[in-house]
This record gives sequence, C-alpha cells and structure tokens, in this order.
Amino acid sequence: MAARTKSTKERPSYRCTECGWQTAKWLGRCPECQAWGTVEEYGVPAVRTTTPGRVTTSAVPIGQVDGRQATARSTGVPELDRVLGGGLVPGAVALLAGEPGVGKSTLLLDVAAKSASEEHRTLYVTGEESASQVRLRADRIGAIDDHLYLAAETDLSAVLGHLDAVKPSLLIVDSVQTVASPEIDGAPGGMAQVREVAGALIRASKERGMATLLVGHVTKDGAIAGPRLLEHLVDVVLSFEGDRHARLRLVRGVKNRYGATDEVGCFELHDEGIVGLADPSGLFLTRRAEPVPGTCLTVTLEGRRPLVAEVQALTVDSQIPSPRRTTSGLETSRVSMMLAVLEQRGRISALGKRDIYSATVGGVKLSEPAADLAIALALASAASDTPLPKNLVAIGEVGLAGEVRRVTGVQRRLAEAHRLGFTHALVPGDPGKVPPGMKVLEVADIGDALRVLPRSRRREAPRDDEERR
Repeated sequence: MAARTKSTKERPSYRCTECGWQTAKWLGRCPECQAWGTVEEYGVPAVRTTTPGRVTTSAVPIGQVDGRQATARSTGVPELDRVLGGGLVPGAVALLAGEPGVGKSTLLLDVAAKSASEEHRTLYVTGEESASQVRLRADRIGAIDDHLYLAAETDLSAVLGHLDAVKPSLLIVDSVQTVASPEIDGAPGGMAQVREVAGALIRASKERGMATLLVGHVTKDGAIAGPRLLEHLVDVVLSFEGDRHARLRLVRGVKNRYGATDEVGCFELHDEGIVGLADPSGLFLTRRAEPVPGTCLTVTLEGRRPLVAEVQALTVDSQIPSPRRTTSGLETSRVSMMLAVLEQRGRISALGKRDIYSATVGGVKLSEPAADLAIALALASAASDTPLPKNLVAIGEVGLAGEVRRVTGVQRRLAEAHRLGFTHALVPGDPGKVPPGMKVLEVADIGDALRVLPRSRRREAPRDDEERR
C-alpha cells in the first residue's frame, strides 16, 4: 500500500512586540508580559538549519577564566555603589528609571564628574536638554572636569561616532527614549527604536569594555516605558523613587547580574545637588521634648537597611455622613484593616464615625506589614488622646484576628533603634539577642499592645451621638 503523504499548510505565527513571546494564534493579551494589543503577525516561520561555524574563542575550563575583568569600579558615590554591589563593572549596562523631576540627571551628572575626577574619560550624552543647560547644572553642583565630555545628540550614529572620538570608559545617555536610529522606522521612544538603540549601545559597551548608564522614562503606572525586552537586555535595572515635594530619594535595585537586589541607596536632594545619606533615619523623625498623642515609631527594612520611621495619626469628629480616610506614605488598605481590628478586637468604639488622617514623616513610604503595630498604636493613641511612652518603638504584623505576628530582621531593627537612643520596644514573640540596656515587651495580640497606653489619661472615643452630647 502506497504511503499516504499529508500536506501541511503553513500558518502565520504571532509574536509579542514587548517581550518577544511567540504563539501560533493571535491573542489580545500576551500571557507572558500581560501587555494588551502587543501580539502581532510576523509571517510564516521559515524552516532553516544552521551549520556549525568557526568559533571566536575556544571553550576553556571555568577555573581558568580570568575573573578580574568583571571587577567593579567605584562610581565615587557610596550610596550608589551599595546598590550596584560595589560599583560599575567594565562592559556592564545599567538602566536607571524614575519619574520626571525626581533627580535622575542630577545624580548621573554627579557620577560623571566623580568618574572624570579619577582621570577616567566620561562621555555624557544628553538628548533632552541642550549642552548649555547641562553646563548650568554642572556649575551648580560643581561637576566641572577636563575629563568629562558633553554632547547633545539624538542620532544613534552620531553617538557611536562620539564613542570613536572620545573613547570613554563611562558612557551616560540621558535618555535612551530620545535617541533614534535613522535605519529604523518609527518615532524616538517607540518599541522598535528603543530596541535598536539599546542593542547598539549594549554591543558597543561589551566590545569596548565600557560601562554604560542609561536613563529610562516611566509610565503613569510607574513601570519602565518601552519594550519589556529592554530590561532583559541590560545587566542592571535601578529604580529612582521619591516625592518631588520631599528631600528624600531612594535608589532600589530591581535587577543586578553582579550583586544583590535587596539593597537601597538613600539620597537627599537640595539646591547644591544630591548627596548620599549614610544615616537617613533622622529625616523620618520629629524631635520633641514630650510625646504627642497619635504618634508611634517603628523600624522598617529598606532592603537590608533598617530605618526608624514615624507614623502619625489624627482622629476628629466627622461633619459628613461618610467620614474621611486620608493617608500619606501609608497603604490605605492596611490603615483600613487596622481600624477594623482596633474597633472589633481592641474594643475602641466609634472609629467608624470619625475622620481619620494618617501619614509618615519625611516622605518615606511604609508598605511592609512590620509597620502594622505602629499604625494601630498611633490610631489608638489619637482616638484616646493619650500619648505613648517616650522612646518606644513598635514592630510587628497585625492579623485580622488581632494577633501580632513575627517579622524578619527583628534583631537588626532593635539594634538600629538602640543606636538612635530608643530604650523600649514592642515585638511579637521571642526577639532573640536584645541590645544591652533596651527593654523589650513581647506582645501576643493587639490587646497586649494597647496596655502600653497610660490608663490614667486614657479615654475612649464616644460610642454614639447621644454619649457625645
């Protein structure tokens, strides 16, 4: 019987323009990067076979590979070195992303000046400002050096030409979304343009052993603008955070092929530039002679770094049927949970009928559950108009059943609080080794924690309108 041949019809394939994920059928949303409207048809895949070719470098045992070529070099900014894992590795490409006006250009201009002061040729390419505007900023922050070269270019070929002329050891491009290649169709900042520009700069960095810092824009949701492939191509991804109305700036490591990603660098932005803060806890505290109702201190972990932060709360009688719930620096959902736990488990009544305002000091954002106990105590202190004891910090996660759960890094948090002069702490469970001279009170639930409020001055909030009258 003759063999039956089956003809197969070639079908088009589809690919996500964001992350490169491929599929045999069209989808409205990419299941890999969760982006909408990015799956496009790119034709029939051609079946090709690749023949073995000539190798560029012979494979050697891993023990014979020279690791000194990947030794990090300091940027001259210790807080940035902390996040990078010691500095910039020759040939590495780092992407720094942040909101407009947060201080990305100021920080990188300072890095460029510090690198140039060590007699390393540095090329700063600006595509958003003119050269004279960058010069004015450099005069303001003192970033003038003969080894620092400045170029205002938006053409990729011109940028590569500057690399041949200057031969820098550090390249800074501000920003990658403003540079375009004439060989690629599309406006600057588009997916195809960003992919081509980033790929060309990465190849140039690897070939020359040149460290590169790219500035990236962010979307309104805070994500890095452009194709997701950009984050996969670079070696390091840093996030620059901060409120433009506050002095504090944080640099977080999102991706790092040469170090850990749980480090955070702290900076203070002022008129003369940006300065690293080796001890930023003082920005998050309000020094007072006597404690004030509605305030509680906690110790949060930003990466591996413990920071003492202050939580403030205020409760007032509401004049509208739906009381206000306003937060600043705190998650609204966690504050609402603490209000429910206090009213149901802590027996603090009438919180639902009052306006509640809660905030942090210094622009710090508290999102980890370890700040729950401090939030609950600040709300209880404000509701009863009773201040908490002086030099007290509260650390712990509060559950919906009212229990206080353990958190990570309790010993590091207590050591930081003791270093700053705090003598008492509320912690869940056994804290382990306690700093000498510090009194630690273990609390199992929210009721145990509320006992620190002095009963002589403690007063409950009115239960209803009749009791208030």
